[in-house]
Amino acid sequence: MISFPLYNIDNQHIDSIIKQCETLACENAANAELLHSLLSFVDLTSLNGNDTTASIDKLCDLALAVPGGVAAVCVYPPFVKQVRKRLEGTSIKTAAVAGAFPSGQSPIEVKTAEVSWTVAQGAEEIDMVISRGKMLEKHYDIVSSEIRDIRAACGNAHLKVILETGELDSLATIRKASEIALLAGGHFIKTSTGKISPAATPEAAIVMCETLRDFYEISGIKAGFKPAGGIQTPEQALLYYFIVKTILGDEWLTPYLFRIGASRLVNNILEKIS
Repeated sequence: MISFPLYNIDNQHIDSIIKQCETLACENAANAELLHSLLSFVDLTSLNGNDTTASIDKLCDLALAVPGGVAAVCVYPPFVKQVRKRLEGTSIKTAAVAGAFPSGQSPIEVKTAEVSWTVAQGAEEIDMVISRGKMLEKHYDIVSSEIRDIRAACGNAHLKVILETGELDSLATIRKASEIALLAGGHFIKTSTGKISPAATPEAAIVMCETLRDFYEISGIKAGFKPAGGIQTPEQALLYYFIVKTILGDEWLTPYLFRIGASRLVNNILEKIS
């Protein structure tokens, strides 16, 4: 049975990594080659209550216009079939949120049914959110069981497990949620839904990346990291890029293991490098 090593929250250590990565992000803010590479990590996302067929077509048009393409287009389940058709013949993945996103407050049977339906529509990646209430009540077995059930409902689709770190009460809880998600079979751990504040934070990212490092050391399995929520500027994206590079190394800097969830970031990068 896989077990994680004891992990102590060291705020001085975390602050040191943040300062180091902020410096690197600032130094590379005008590095056009690096900024262009960030585009390949983006899950171009629209998760609005007023999304329409036309607005999702426009989102796909943007994804297809990016030189080299983005990593994925992420939408609500009703738009999956449309997105999959528009992206046909490209390397861009069709991703969707499912499983009672963003609250997670539905019976597991409802969650798995939505995930199964979404995959049947053509989703290649599923972004689910954990039950934060159960996590805060320390019902870790329930959180783990739900992730396993949703992973099974995904079939061959990759599963990104959203922790919604802004609703967890401490970095220690973020660490525990990361461990549970990885042990339950998540292909990625993701910071946030983007629906609350705070969303992605460098502190949460560091704890999550160090959990990914420890998981690889004890299991030999590489899982991915996705910061999402509030990442709009190239400098913000670079901060997370350098956190991943510092803790996990260059081998994690591939769309298979690193994604950035964003809606405005692509246009802001394109404006800066044009």
